[in-house]
Amino acid sequence: MRTTGIIIKEERIAKNLKQSELATMVGVTQDSISLWEKDKRLPATQHIIDLCKIFNISADYLLGLVE
Repeated sequence: MRTTGIIIKEERIAKNLKQSELATMVGVTQDSISLWEKDKRLPATQHIIDLCKIFNISADYLLGLVE
């Protein structure tokens, strides 16, 4: 099963972004991105919205609810 963390990492890599670059775009620390990608934390609602806009994906996709 693809988790939110896996999807964030895949989308970040597909956009050729470093964790630190994505962190700046979302307004969080690089540590936050790392924790999200490792599925140790989930992004807050506003950060989910920001990630969806950056990656041009739906929240359902980001959260692993649809393929």
